[in-house]
Amino acid sequence: MFRMGTSTIAGVVRATCSAIWMRLKASVLPHPTRQQWLDIAQGFLEKAQFPNCIGALDGKHIRVKKPPNSGSQYYNYKQFFSVVLLALADTNYRFIIVDIGSYGSTADARIFRASRMGRWLQSNQLDVPQPANLPGSTGPPAPYVVVGDEGFALSSQLMRPFPRRGLDAKRRTFNYRLSRARRFVECAFGIFTHKWRVFLSPIQLAPQNVNVVIKACVVLHNYVRTYEATPDEDAQVESLPSGSDTIQLGRSGLAGLRVRDFFADYFLSPIGSFPSHQ
Repeated sequence: MFRMGTSTIAGVVRATCSAIWMRLKASVLPHPTRQQWLDIAQGFLEKAQFPNCIGALDGKHIRVKKPPNSGSQYYNYKQFFSVVLLALADTNYRFIIVDIGSYGSTADARIFRASRMGRWLQSNQLDVPQPANLPGSTGPPAPYVVVGDEGFALSSQLMRPFPRRGLDAKRRTFNYRLSRARRFVECAFGIFTHKWRVFLSPIQLAPQNVNVVIKACVVLHNYVRTYEATPDEDAQVESLPSGSDTIQLGRSGLAGLRVRDFFADYFLSPIGSFPSHQ
């Protein structure tokens, strides 16, 4: 079709995608500053009514052709071969931080724990703001958190839903509010997939080259969302400071339970309720 050899075209695609990633990464996928985290949290408060939220987290399986001699490591629970794009998204459907290229057979929680994103969040290396009062509350400050689905482990930095069985009003309300916040990463993936249609069918490349393509599309996605997004397109688609003035946390798992209960109690209170939720 191009009157060039396959290896030549492969080299052009790989080099071009690498250049796009290197050229755009610093401008459209930078490490957020503390003020940018606060701006992201304001977006979740206004659009999802979930305060102190700095991102929605999820993993997307990118279909690939089965690599030779790869065994079952790329074969996922959805019964196709894939690599994983793990992403934290904001309410403008932009990716804040990404981890690219984990095996499709690996669970999202394990990918997150092993990723630089997970390590940075757990060790407080992302310049996340200090705990702050929830809107209208005079109680102890609450930490800034990311939200994810049941596939992630609960911690004081990551909120997941309550188990579905035996839900009372408080837990149902929390799950509803969390789902409103989490949908932004799902919508981001939807926009991403339909804009860059290479992801609508298995990618016929070696895994390392698939990762290069994903990186290029991630920064192009953020570029478009930042400079060219339209309302019509949108329609389609653990540690805290100690002291008496903060929520008292213990071990990591217990800390997550206490933070989640704190948010759940707030959402059910008069100052934290959301009128349109029935």
